[in-house]
Amino acid sequence: MRITAAFSRLLCLPGVWVHSVCFEPDRVAVTVALRRTRLRCPKCSYCTRHRESKQHHDSVWRHLDLGVWRLEVHARLRRLRCPEHGALVESVPFARDGARFTRDFEDLVAWLATKTDKTATCRLVRIDWHTVGRIIERVGDELLDGDRLSDLFEISIDEVAWRKGHRYLTLVGDHRRRCVVWGAEGKGQAAADAFFAELDPDAPVDPLTPAKDAQTTAAQAIGAAGEPDERTVGQRASKLVAVSMDMGEGYAKSVREHAPQAVICIDNYHVVQLATKALDEVRREHWNELRRTGDKDAAKQFKDARWSLLKNPADLTDRQADTLAALHAVGGKIPRAWAMKEMVRAIFAAGLTEHTVAELINRLLARLSRSRLKPFVRLGRTIRKHRHGILAARRLKLSNARAEALNNKVKLIVRRAYGFHSANAALALVHLTCGPVKLTLPHEHALV
Repeated sequence: MRITAAFSRLLCLPGVWVHSVCFEPDRVAVTVALRRTRLRCPKCSYCTRHRESKQHHDSVWRHLDLGVWRLEVHARLRRLRCPEHGALVESVPFARDGARFTRDFEDLVAWLATKTDKTATCRLVRIDWHTVGRIIERVGDELLDGDRLSDLFEISIDEVAWRKGHRYLTLVGDHRRRCVVWGAEGKGQAAADAFFAELDPDAPVDPLTPAKDAQTTAAQAIGAAGEPDERTVGQRASKLVAVSMDMGEGYAKSVREHAPQAVICIDNYHVVQLATKALDEVRREHWNELRRTGDKDAAKQFKDARWSLLKNPADLTDRQADTLAALHAVGGKIPRAWAMKEMVRAIFAAGLTEHTVAELINRLLARLSRSRLKPFVRLGRTIRKHRHGILAARRLKLSNARAEALNNKVKLIVRRAYGFHSANAALALVHLTCGPVKLTLPHEHALV
């Protein structure tokens, strides 16, 4: 077997034949030629037989290593003139547009980036981490399904910090497919508006000024027949049944404006989180009072009781349980605050009906309003404001638990990668790891 035929079978590159092979001290250079005669535009589907000119140098792509040698693919390409994009170098079937690496190499790098850390990836493939980020973007843009936003009925909206300095990514997840389907840099109403604009790009913009509250907005969006106004609600947005989110006003305002028929569900995790923060405020206030009285020993001893109050009772150690019992024996506002925090947790216990939860919320709101503890009075106002969303989450059995789990996975990915300098690269890695994308390795391509 000739060496060119051997490398043709070894590389398994589509649409080319091996012209020559050159062995150098640290690399192997394989020169190939395209089998097709027509020139294809790398940015669209345009093809032609007429060439603009021919390159006077070889284009080079890095391929999978051959043992300890770097393997490079060389090809002398032609130029064409596309009616839409102008004069460009023709595309090749074994590499993506603008890439200096073959598809097999980039698929391997993308798979490694989702499975291992930055140092291991860069050392194994011998490229820079910034190059890995650009590869992830190209692979993500190609593999991400353009129809992933179709047939969305129950979604979650949440933000996750991807870099220091309050840099956030807004992620939209599909409850039924259990994956991230959309993401963008930023948070709040602007990010949610960008999602709905991509969900229905042809939807007309409502010229009316947005309403000040949910009831007015919904009333404007409902026609005389009691159905959503098709002039203001996009086709795919009208299919949304429920949207789970935290208690931030930005996301809710955008949902009420673009999908008024969708039920807003408030995640129970954020409600309990607010109750825990209210208890911590009362605890710190009491600790400062002990410090001001000059009883340093009591202040120090009370400071050590922080996790005895904030942790769930079932997760307490024996020492923490004894500390909690001692605080209850003393009495005062700390045991009262702890009891109200546990009342909030009791609302979301498993097996409760919507009617039972509504009754428990009524009792909780009555106690919070009479607690004379400012953090819990504010908590009561917040729960009263989002009461319908809390009950809707119980009725539809929706929560942002999966979204929060995906957020933790995203934080792990970004931390494992030692951060990204580009939000697009971070989003591409999130889609490759948590989205509706299945990465395949080069040898898996060969078996298909």
